[in-house]
Amino acid sequence: MNTQIFDVGIVGGGLIGTALAAVLSRAGASVAVLDRVPVEARAAPDFDGRAYAFALGSQRLAAQTGLWDRLASEAQEIADIQVGEGAGSPALLHFDPRALDESRIGWVVEDHHLRQALLDAPAGETLAPAEVASAAFGGGAATLTLAGGETVSARLVVAADGRRSSLARMAGIRRLRWAYRQTGLVAAIAHDLPHHGLAHQSFFPGGPFAVLPLQGNRSAIVWSETEDRAKALMALDDAAYANELGSRIGTRLGAVSLTGRRWAYPLDLTLAERYCAPRLALIGDAAHGVHPIAGQGMNMGLRDVAALAETVIEAARRGEDIGALPVLERYERWRRFDATAFALGMDALNRLFSNDNAAVATVRRVGLGVVGALTPVKQALMREATGQAGAVPKLLLGQPI
Repeated sequence: MNTQIFDVGIVGGGLIGTALAAVLSRAGASVAVLDRVPVEARAAPDFDGRAYAFALGSQRLAAQTGLWDRLASEAQEIADIQVGEGAGSPALLHFDPRALDESRIGWVVEDHHLRQALLDAPAGETLAPAEVASAAFGGGAATLTLAGGETVSARLVVAADGRRSSLARMAGIRRLRWAYRQTGLVAAIAHDLPHHGLAHQSFFPGGPFAVLPLQGNRSAIVWSETEDRAKALMALDDAAYANELGSRIGTRLGAVSLTGRRWAYPLDLTLAERYCAPRLALIGDAAHGVHPIAGQGMNMGLRDVAALAETVIEAARRGEDIGALPVLERYERWRRFDATAFALGMDALNRLFSNDNAAVATVRRVGLGVVGALTPVKQALMREATGQAGAVPKLLLGQPI
């Protein structure tokens, strides 16, 4: 039986895995993307209803790889972000991009636009549907055996196969995980009044509630609720569901109605104990699955993409073995502490805000006010949110590798 041989094999054809394939392919690497879902299914407009807050650094990566040419016309600018508490609450905290000498904080891009742009980008060879049955990571290359008996060999294999990464498990990488007992509810709405590019995050006892601007008089809803309450909400008809949304948004957008389907996702935190092993690197949710409270999950994954790509491309230029553990440990040192600290910070925020304890509510209102009054602290949070904090990979700075 013939074995297909590549420089890099990426297991997982979601947004993060496909983005890495696009970056590495442009650098001249031979890349294979393996995914258990057929390409036609992933390309369907209703495959995933989420929308993503595309941070400034992520946009720069997309521009460097040519993806932004496909996305710019579909992206809605985020002019500013307001944070409040409760239905129609006044802003307790305001993030203004002018504080960082920027005209915008980021953009909102709907999943189906981003997914299609990535599927259309030159990104090596796609093997789908393809399920990895076993993996061997020894010697000068990793070998993936597929469920149908075919084999794929690569000097470096990348796990981009999600929070329960089977590839990481095959490599013996353990992970920390706990469930939030919350469900993420996702929908798109139309509304009578313009949003003016405002993203609004408010907090309720069941969890955070975000309204992200989309093009036109439309917005994306990212709503965390307790599991039992989420089941009851998903059982409502569209009109009643829209009424529930309106009661949380308040009057700032006028009357609201649903556009398209509704989705529900279980929420948990999962952190890999290591980001690499010989011939293997973990990126995206395979390395760190976080709570959507700050809308940074995809941006964290793209930061992994930029850091791993820079590590691998520069190692190849020096004549190093791109799958050797010393090379991959550079990537791990670059990303693991930052991503873990951010994930645990989001976990703490969710626990702080997802309750109805009166004493805690007073503390968090005061805390938000203090953060809003301390310009350096607020600027630091904005740099983190825009992907400009810490040791920033070149692609997130708008620089070629």
